[in-house]
Amino acid sequence: DLAGEYYPLTGMDEKVRQQLVDDHFLFMSGDRNLTVAGMERDWPEGRGIFHNKEKTFLVWVNEEDQLRIISMEKGGDVLGVFKRLAKGISAVGDSVKEESGKDFCLDEKYGYIHSCPTNLGTGMRASVHIDLPGWTKDGVEKLQARCEELALQPRGTRGESGGQTGHTYDISNKH
Repeated sequence: DLAGEYYPLTGMDEKVRQQLVDDHFLFMSGDRNLTVAGMERDWPEGRGIFHNKEKTFLVWVNEEDQLRIISMEKGGDVLGVFKRLAKGISAVGDSVKEESGKDFCLDEKYGYIHSCPTNLGTGMRASVHIDLPGWTKDGVEKLQARCEELALQPRGTRGESGGQTGHTYDISNKH
């Protein structure tokens, strides 16, 4: 269930790109934090997305990190999503090792190395998109405070810097 196709951003049909963005499967350029850090200077070269037919297993290439491996699906099969993720991480790691002779970069003290300091350690973020109309009505500040108490973080469904859309939030663990 991991088999799929890689789509480079360079030369991607605009309709395909926009549909992947709208479906929350593809990252967007224009994040001011990434731009200031110089991480978009060669945009879109060297960037792309791999996904399986069902779009439940994805690999973002050279967005914020060199690789972002994602497993997701609608519904509540958390164990199935995690098993697919573990299988996918192993498959990608094996492919990298076969191609380059190297493993993922792991520091004994800091864990896996990432471009973003908030991703140091395991780099694993588990999140759920959930409708929270009551929290939207009460204000995002109250939701942020409640999430802080639970060591969680709310984001808009377009990621850290992508803004809020409606009353659906991306709730995830803090690293």
